[in-house]
Amino acid sequence: MRRFAILLLVALGGLSACSDSGPSTPDIPEFLEARSPSDKLAVRFYLSSEGRPTYRVAYYGIIDIQPSHLGFDLKDAPPLEKGFAITGFENRSFDATWELPWGEQREVRNHYNELFVALQEQEAPHRRLDLRFRAYDDGIGFRYEFPEQENLDEVVIMDENTEFRFQYDYECWWIPGDWDIYEHLYQHTKFSEIDALNLEEKQELAQSYIPENAVNTPFTLKQAGKTHLSFHEAALTDYAGMTLRIEPDSLRMVTELVGSAAGHKVRRKVPFSTPWRTIQFASDAAGLIESNLILNLNEPSKIDDMSWFQPMKYVGIWWEMHLGKSSWDRASGRHGATTENAKRHIDFAAENGMGGVLIEGWNTGWEHWIGFEDREGVFDFVTPYPDYDLDEVAAYAKEKGVDIIMHHETSAAPRTYEQQMDTAFALMKKHGMRAVKTGYVGKIIPKGEYHHGQWMVNHYRKVLEKAAAQQIAINAHEPIKDTGIRRTWPNAVSREGARGQEFNAWGAANGNPPNHLPILAFTRLLSGPMDFTPGIFNLKLEPWKENNQINTTLAQQLALYVVIYSPVQMAADLIEHYADQPAFQFIRDVGVDWEQSRVLNAEVGEYVTIAREERGTGRWFVGGITNEKPRELLLRFDFLPPGQRYTCTLYQDGPDAHWNDNPFDLEIVPAFELRADHAALALKLAPGGGFALSLLPVAE
Repeated sequence: MRRFAILLLVALGGLSACSDSGPSTPDIPEFLEARSPSDKLAVRFYLSSEGRPTYRVAYYGIIDIQPSHLGFDLKDAPPLEKGFAITGFENRSFDATWELPWGEQREVRNHYNELFVALQEQEAPHRRLDLRFRAYDDGIGFRYEFPEQENLDEVVIMDENTEFRFQYDYECWWIPGDWDIYEHLYQHTKFSEIDALNLEEKQELAQSYIPENAVNTPFTLKQAGKTHLSFHEAALTDYAGMTLRIEPDSLRMVTELVGSAAGHKVRRKVPFSTPWRTIQFASDAAGLIESNLILNLNEPSKIDDMSWFQPMKYVGIWWEMHLGKSSWDRASGRHGATTENAKRHIDFAAENGMGGVLIEGWNTGWEHWIGFEDREGVFDFVTPYPDYDLDEVAAYAKEKGVDIIMHHETSAAPRTYEQQMDTAFALMKKHGMRAVKTGYVGKIIPKGEYHHGQWMVNHYRKVLEKAAAQQIAINAHEPIKDTGIRRTWPNAVSREGARGQEFNAWGAANGNPPNHLPILAFTRLLSGPMDFTPGIFNLKLEPWKENNQINTTLAQQLALYVVIYSPVQMAADLIEHYADQPAFQFIRDVGVDWEQSRVLNAEVGEYVTIAREERGTGRWFVGGITNEKPRELLLRFDFLPPGQRYTCTLYQDGPDAHWNDNPFDLEIVPAFELRADHAALALKLAPGGGFALSLLPVAE
């Protein structure tokens, strides 16, 4: 991966040596501060009269995060929360540009000002705790660092008590702080109205566990037409996932880590650092999407060469199971993953420029896993069903120039998966398979562990690292949330981590409403790529699920290939539904790997329009979506190179389009030309609708 010129300026401010005999006290100012490079943001740190670590954050001079305390409750030890003295501090500036091997853009600027603070208890046992703050123009990140010390060799964390105090009763978009899944519909309330424990929906999700009035992250807030904020974490490594416990009356929230069977939240040997606690700031909704804060707070790539992974579009044997046309198991008599069906999908992929085919239900064990409490040893990750000839399918795909995307459903029994992982990855490597979709449906075994706890965070990382060693990319479903780890491990190419397309096939009451995706763009998608599986053309799901439907127009399904980013994008419908469909041309054409991305207009939960330039071609694609309200938008093209001419094709809602009443009404305006510096399009988006636009540069 190429590296660019680095500018590194360091300003030392009283950093002193520390000892375990007691804290020294250099000349410390009343408060310490880090300001962002353009002076938009300022994070201030000081100790309270009780020696409690305290910080506050101001955006454009307005204190959005009121003075908030930091600390921990520990097992069999006094809390780390007060009685501290500052023993040293350091300010430095950093500015570098690095390159994503694949992503929403090629180059990322990492520009921040940092404050490091060394703390030590004034009384025995004189434990030490360091804090590191980084101020960017688009947000802040801070973390705790436990340095090596004589009086502390292991930390068992019962609670992390990082506070966030507000001045305003923000408008919020949130899902409950579930310890097992993120597959909830987003709620839209005031902060003071958040009640995560009173959601009837949680009873419908089998592996759900919501023990506190907490929300999951990214957690997005807005102050009436002004500041937009989003709270999340970066570089989650060997630590429990973070939820945020809400105290509505006091306008306060506190970190609530996911628990474990052992009764604690985190156990770590010293020295170690926690994940970064992050707050994105933006003056408008578009700024949240364009932020690179989460990525920048992760370490550089540990994989020197990612050329073996190529972003792709794919089809697969998947949606037909959710419709009930076929099944994952063979005993039903409707087995989907047969040799014949796999070849049919490979042929379609080869004929339409799709890079891969996902095949679910190929391996033995599907008859036994649903409904069984003990799912250990159910799945065999190397043995296919008799009607699926793995060798023949793999050879046929290779002949056609199509990649097979492997599927490993663990049934939430990660110990079984770990026992077979080496063999399973060796089988993939033998057949030249470079990507696998993993799944963790069900309650985690062993009992008492959760999808988002430290034990499972470490499992997900183990899978990622073992896969990287075999040059295999991971698309994780029922995952731990994305915290930008794709910078460090770029074989983490995509994941689920939200309520996806399949919910629309599971019953009318479970369908995603028209506002779901315009919310998702400003919540879940702030964390990273999502395998949402767009491209359903049979929107009424006939004849398979006549009481269900997709709650968008056809034009919006096309727009999602631009709005929802993933380097692996599925054309998710039954392949026969793409036959003789002119709209499918956009899916054939649209890119999956981008030189740059621009958010052209946006409002949380309402609408968003994104333009992306494809790497290496100069082609641009634009997608826009709206919620249940119709929109009129003026699309200007000032993001394009001046003077460049483009041949365009527009896919837009027809005059009578409506997500429920007439979702198929689509108008295609083919092959018109525009010049970047004096062009604009007036667009009308239907309720639940959208538009998609391809712009192909004309050679001068």
